[in-house]
Parts: sequence; structure tokens; C-alpha cells
Amino acid sequence: MRPEGQALRRSVLIAVVLAVVLPIVAGAGQTLRTAFGLHEGLGGGLSLAPWSQLFALPGMATSLRLSLITGVGSTLVALILALGLCLALQTSGRQGWGARLLAPVLAVPHAAVAIGFGFLIAPAGWIARLLAAALGWQDPPLVATVQDAAGLALLLGLVLKELPFLLLVLLVAARQVPIATSLSLGRSLGYGAAAVWLRLILPQLWPLIRLPVLVVQAYGLSCVDMAIILGPSNPPTLAVAVTRWFGDPDLAMVYPASAGAVLTAAGVAAVLLGWGLAERGVARAGLIWLRRGARGRAEAGALRLAAGLGIAVLGLGFAALAVLLLWSFAFRWSFPDPLPESWSLRIWANPQGGWGRAAGNTLGLGLAVTALCLTLAVAWLEAEDRSRTPRAAWASALIYLPLLLPQIGFLYGLNLLFLRMGLTGGVTAVIWAQALFVFPYVMIALSEPWRALDPALIRTAASLGAGANRRLFSVKLPALLGPILVAAAIGFAVSVAQYLPTLFMGAGRIATLATEAVTLASGSDRRVVGTYAVLQAALPFAAYGLALAVPRVFYRNRRALRGGM
Repeated sequence: MRPEGQALRRSVLIAVVLAVVLPIVAGAGQTLRTAFGLHEGLGGGLSLAPWSQLFALPGMATSLRLSLITGVGSTLVALILALGLCLALQTSGRQGWGARLLAPVLAVPHAAVAIGFGFLIAPAGWIARLLAAALGWQDPPLVATVQDAAGLALLLGLVLKELPFLLLVLLVAARQVPIATSLSLGRSLGYGAAAVWLRLILPQLWPLIRLPVLVVQAYGLSCVDMAIILGPSNPPTLAVAVTRWFGDPDLAMVYPASAGAVLTAAGVAAVLLGWGLAERGVARAGLIWLRRGARGRAEAGALRLAAGLGIAVLGLGFAALAVLLLWSFAFRWSFPDPLPESWSLRIWANPQGGWGRAAGNTLGLGLAVTALCLTLAVAWLEAEDRSRTPRAAWASALIYLPLLLPQIGFLYGLNLLFLRMGLTGGVTAVIWAQALFVFPYVMIALSEPWRALDPALIRTAASLGAGANRRLFSVKLPALLGPILVAAAIGFAVSVAQYLPTLFMGAGRIATLATEAVTLASGSDRRVVGTYAVLQAALPFAAYGLALAVPRVFYRNRRALRGGM
């Protein structure tokens, strides 16, 4: 290990530990202390009273049940549909087309998708309007299709948002597996494509997609923004209930709220452990299944059904985006008209009405957080290169920690720590809190392209006398401009979507598109809500567009030179 590389690696590690890991651990520790009666500001001593209060609260058991059903159910359904769609795309040779199709839904934040999906399936929603002419409806049906007591709308909304992500993960992982060879080998033995997919290919794909699936599972169990918009309200899911208890005027409610936050984190840990145990059980059952030698005709039908349902879900996603746009420009849209009777730019033309300030705050926070996290990610990767040591497993665990630990499990405790530091309610606290979740995504997006850079470029620059810093700024960063901008766009999109960190650390004083959209979705004018949701979706779209356009402009002379040669 080179001395300069060792020093840089140590400095980056210290920065990550102090800026990312320590705040999360300290926040979780403070929440845990409060869950057992220890709170410096309110007094009290070690006690189990907060837990007794928690389980005595009305609807507690229902909230826990709803969280488990919607969280686990949505992840399983999204994974099954993604497997069916991935097989269909692989066998048809349309993997690239599938990846391009997913981009619009992937770029849209969770809250915007939830609002659009609610506009779609509501009793007076777009689907009911389109069916009204055929069924003769003059009034909306009296059916609770949004915020239903069973949580079905929330479950479907989570599937709608997570399916594109899991499908993209599968398509990327499939590039590292010899799928064509496996299909040819299996078919030569008399197995169909579906049987080969489940018996030979999926066991190779699972280790590559395991961690993203667990991240999706952790989010599904602890999401707040989508659950507020689509989930039942009385009682809500556990994460939403805990968020409300933390904001209760009665300060004593922080005790059961903290216990609920710890319970949420423990529930996520238990379910993730369950996935590990299920993986072992499926592996053992799979051996028995393989020895039976069945040709898998039933599996083919099941995967075709999954692919068909997956296409339908993706169609709902695009329809949700379309109905957001329609409502943002609608002036009068009465039921059962399938399209607005008249159009207006009144809300768009009045940024002083609120969306201008929220959009400005969102843009400023996103740019600041993305720049900070991108700088730290580049420093981390460059430190790995200079020290010539691979990333340790514990270092990867540091990156994924904020994604696997529920936000509600440590944000309250972190808020208390920031309060003591005099940071709560300010922009600095919000930037810091958002960076905890943006940094992992930037690191994940940039790591593989960074490692794939042709080492011959670096060796050539070194042979010409370029030092480490010059190689970084003159060779690596220009060569990786495209992946760097894509990682920045992903980080920016994650920042735009942040609801809880902004709500907790901003103390309600910093209005962003995420916080305003979730607040307005409960009962405001659909035209106003649609405008906020469209803006929240438009900012990530613009970031991705720039990430694709800038490298083309930057390298246009180089392409012209190659064409002339």
C-alpha cells in the first residue's frame, strides 16, 4: 500500500465515519434510550413504561399488521413480476428496450408516483372516468379504492414503484451471467425456457440482486410518504403512526413513539433475517426439485402470467404520470368526463402561490447534497485506487447501512443531537440528513464504472510523468464524465424524493416539493397537487437529461475527429 494512498484512504474513511456512520449510530442510540425512558429534556429513568404505552395505544396491532402485509407483500409481488418480465425480455432479445422503457418511472419520486396512482384509482379517478361511458355511471362508485382499510392501494402503489427498480437490477445482473449458454444447455436436455430460468439462471442471479431486494424490503416496511398518500389513515401503518406520535403536541408521546421506532427497526431486521432463512430453505427445496427432473411446463405458464401482470403494472405507472400532467393543466374536469372540459395555466403562472419557493428549495438542496456526496464518493474511489487495496466487506456495509436501517428508527434521535448542536431547523441540518441517504446511491452508481475504467489509460499517463492528482483530473474524471453525471443525477433524484429527513431536520420550516406534495395530497385541490407532483417528477427528469446530453456535447469534437479518420 502506497503511503499517499494510505493517508487518503484513512482521511476518507474518517470523513465517512464522522459524517455518515456516526450520526446514524448516535441517532439510533438516542432513539433507543428514549424508548426505554431515558430522555435528558423530559427527565425520567430506565423503564419499560414506553413499551406498555405503545402497545396500549388504539390500533397498534392493526398498524403493525398493515406494515407487515404491505411491506412484505409488495416486495414479493414486485420480485415475482420482475422475474417474469426479465425472462420475457431476455428470450425476446429486448433487454435494451426494456431498460429504456423503465427510465421514466424510475426517475419519478415515490410521492409523485403515489399521488398519480391515487388520481388513477380513486372512485372519481381516471380509470373510473374511462369506464363510466361503457358502464353508464353518472356518479363515482361508492368503493374505497384509496386509503382502504386493507392497505391494498398502498401495496399496489409500492409494487408499481419498486417493480421497475427490481427489473432494472435483474437486467443489469443478467449481463454477468451466461444466460444464452444456460438456455441452450437446458433446451438441449429437454427443458423449456422457464424451467431453465428457474433452475439454472435464477440461482446465479440471486447473489447479485440479494442486496437490492433487501433494500426494497426495508423501504416497503418503513415507508412514510407513500403510506400517508395511499395507505389507511385510521389506523395507519406503523411508520406513519410513529411519525404522527413524534409530532404530537403532548411531549410525553415521544416515549411510545421512540418505542414504535425501535419496533419498526426490529421488525425490518426480523424480516430481513427471514429472507436469509427463506433463502436457505428454498435452496434445499430446490435441490429436491432439481432431482425430480420435471420439465417445468407449469412454471412457464406462471412466468408468462407474471410477465403479463408486470406489463399491466408498468402501464399503470405511465398512466399515473399522464394523469398528473392532465390535472396540473386542467381547469374544469367533472365526472364522468374522460378528459378535462377546459384547460388553464393559472397555477403554473403563479409561482408565488407556493410552488416557486418549494421548487427553489428542492433544487438548491439537491444541488448542494449531490455535489457533497459526489465529491466524497470520488475521494473514496480514488483512495481505493491509490492504496491498491480492494474494498473490504465492512466498508460495503457502511455504504448500505442507511438504506437498510429504517429512517424513522434514527431520525428522531439524530434530530435531538442536531438540536444540541444548534443545527435543527436550518438548511445545514437538512443537507446533512439528506446526504446520509444520497451518498449510498451515488457510491453504488459510480463504483462499477470506476472499476471498469481501462487501466492502460492510467499507466500511459503515469509513463508520461503525470502525478496522481493530474491523472485524476486529466484522465479519470474526463473519461468517466458520463457515469459521474449519471451518478449525480441519481443522487439528485434521491434528494428530491426525501420526505422524512426534510420534515424532521427542517422542523417544518423548509418547504420542498416532497413535503408540500405529501401534505397537500390529503385533501387539497387536485390541480395544485398535480402541479407539485409534476414538478417533483420534472426535476429528476431534467437531471437525467443533462447527464445524457452533457457528455455528447463535451465529446462532440472527439467523435468528429474519429469520423474524419
